Amino acid sequence: MRSQFSRARMKRWGWLWLAFFILLLPAHAQSDAELNLKGAFDFHVHQAPDSVDRAIDADDLARLAKKMGMRGMVMKNHWEDTAALVYMVRKEVPGIELFGGITQDLAVGGINLEAVKHMVAMKGGWGRVVWLPTFDAENAVKYAKGTGPYVRVSENGKLLPSVIELIDFIAKDHRLVLETGHVSAEEGDMVVHEAHERGVTHIVVTHAMAAPILMTIPEMQAAARDGAFIEFVYNATLGAGAVVTVKQYADAIRAVGAKSCLLATDFGAVQKPPEPQHPLEPQGLLDFMKAIHKEGISVADINLMAKTNPALALGLPVK
Repeated sequence: MRSQFSRARMKRWGWLWLAFFILLLPAHAQSDAELNLKGAFDFHVHQAPDSVDRAIDADDLARLAKKMGMRGMVMKNHWEDTAALVYMVRKEVPGIELFGGITQDLAVGGINLEAVKHMVAMKGGWGRVVWLPTFDAENAVKYAKGTGPYVRVSENGKLLPSVIELIDFIAKDHRLVLETGHVSAEEGDMVVHEAHERGVTHIVVTHAMAAPILMTIPEMQAAARDGAFIEFVYNATLGAGAVVTVKQYADAIRAVGAKSCLLATDFGAVQKPPEPQHPLEPQGLLDFMKAIHKEGISVADINLMAKTNPALALGLPVK
């Protein structure tokens, strides 16, 4: 029978061995198992119904995201506002935080403050995001070598008065988010700086490194200094049309600082054969988180960009 002294000595040595084992572990040991969608927020999804093919209806997407543990999503449409859509889906799928918005494309008349006001006034108050023109932006049309009409936001290096008026309206409502859309990188920095100077609370640079924006690291750093979140979307790294790699994203995140970055998917399109179909948005966001982690970005920073910062960008409490 062991003495009380022997048992005490064994217990002490046991704790010493455990401490020694912990010290041998890598200081930043991480695994994919630590990455999950609990509390995640995708700031950029596309859903049906739309005037182009989409992979999944809005209500089914909301059910799937909720089932997979996500906190919420921003639902986007290039041609009409999504405030009413989000109101209805929130009724059908309670327990997930959905927000809508409006783009300033030709379908709503370009830079159209009245359309923005009506979107904001929509029942429920879930229309929160205002994107500057996307597919119809002058920069986007010229990048695609298009010949059709486009929406301008600047002239001779200055923002147009209609854009300034829109920025001033957004500055008065601290619930709203101003996004740069598909304007040029130079215009994006102009918009962010002007919005910051005029008191806009929430600013996001829409998929900064994706086409047709193609921001450089110094341009993203300048936007971040003016208080903007820089959005990185998984979609831009995939398929034949990829213009950036996940490694380049990781390098940019390190240069800009994760505290100023957002991870999103920009998923929802139906890929044309022989392109493989993307996963649906929730799985796509998790895949993106894992891909970024493989490039050396820590789990803590990934959670910051996929969970905390989206909430901050919408003025929501951090959970």
